[in-house]
Amino acid sequence: MNHRLAGIVVTLAAALGAGAAVAQEKNDREKKVRGDKEHVAAIDSWIYDDLPRGIEEAKKSGKPLLVVFRCIPCEACAKIDEDVVDRDPVVAKLLDQFVCVRIPHANGMDLSIFQFDYDQSWAAFLMDADLTIYHRYGTRSDRTHSENDVSLEGFAEALTMALYDHAHRAEFLATRTKPGAPPDAKTPEAFPSMQGKYTSSLDWEGKVVASCIHCHQIGEAQRRVWRDAGKPIPDKVLFPYPNPKVLGLVMDPKRATIVKSVEAGSSAAKDGFVPGDEIQELDGQSMGSIADVQWVLHNAGDAASVKATVFHEGVRKGMPPETLTLPPGWRTKGDISWRATSWDLRRMLTGGMLLEDVPDEERVKLGLEKTSMALRAKHVGQFGEHAIAKNAGFVKDDLIVAVGGNTARTSESALFASLAKSTKAGDKVAFTALRDGKKVEMSLSMQ
Repeated sequence: MNHRLAGIVVTLAAALGAGAAVAQEKNDREKKVRGDKEHVAAIDSWIYDDLPRGIEEAKKSGKPLLVVFRCIPCEACAKIDEDVVDRDPVVAKLLDQFVCVRIPHANGMDLSIFQFDYDQSWAAFLMDADLTIYHRYGTRSDRTHSENDVSLEGFAEALTMALYDHAHRAEFLATRTKPGAPPDAKTPEAFPSMQGKYTSSLDWEGKVVASCIHCHQIGEAQRRVWRDAGKPIPDKVLFPYPNPKVLGLVMDPKRATIVKSVEAGSSAAKDGFVPGDEIQELDGQSMGSIADVQWVLHNAGDAASVKATVFHEGVRKGMPPETLTLPPGWRTKGDISWRATSWDLRRMLTGGMLLEDVPDEERVKLGLEKTSMALRAKHVGQFGEHAIAKNAGFVKDDLIVAVGGNTARTSESALFASLAKSTKAGDKVAFTALRDGKKVEMSLSMQ
């Protein structure tokens, strides 16, 4: 066999192998989704994929609703999801007081009501039968680990608070419920980037996985609204549902809204927050979880601060002033590179490259300044619109040292923000990379 033919055989074998792996992954996901339906639908205490039925049962029983959205194939938050579905003793008696509904997709989701961080793989809404939201639960700040964000103990406290608010519904409605901002589309399938591709429900008779809208696709569609219009993507859309950590507040995942620690010198520290503080209200809203805090922060707009009602060991602090300060640029301090939606940003802005900042100790060995840009191409996409960087000449382990003439140290997250605001689809951006100690000049077309 000549060398050319041998190369073709190897390439074909690799392609067939990759295709088989993708097919196997789809089959595995199909089994997971169908297996979830079979398992949960058989549990009398759960209503599977039927919100209207849940609403009717809540009206008849007078119980509040628990509506859980779950991305079945995603491993993040799998443990808390399993424990809630199978009614772990920590939450079992509390769940008995709710009408529990499980929805394994975003198809048909009313985006005027169900507003949350769409990079979640598990999100819970504690509601009245008229879909008034008492509290939200579900926070994520890492690609895989969830122990710093959610816990059964914290969920139990949120459930307890929702039961109290439900019992005092008139008072709650009079003082503590505010709507979110109007959505860009009524339902996910109504977004321009998803129209004609999906319907309002899953195709249980056919290919379930192919018919499913994942929650993260909503976040991607929201960004596409701005990108396709040739407009800069706003910080609120790029950095959705900010974690309180960006203000210096680290919340205790095992409690409702108890501050675990406060970063020294942060705006929260300057406001007077200390470990052990309990944030009972924020911007007039009752707080029952980190997700509730994130919802207020997400909807804060251009406000310089939000009012806070804070207790410490059962006593109201009355901090002067009793506010949580939102300093200039506070949203952009968050890291968005862990998000599932960041892969669409990589397609859009870095040609399919996954970039990571080179740590200080390695910079010393490479003779690079600590203040200079040094982003290693940890992965370079190989297919479709994620192969733009590959086709432009980039290879794995390239060190990006300049983008658009900028050489200052930056993170992948900050680079996303910079390019999303300063470029439009079709723009060419100059990149400088170090490869084998030599500079290589290339350019990327923005998508």
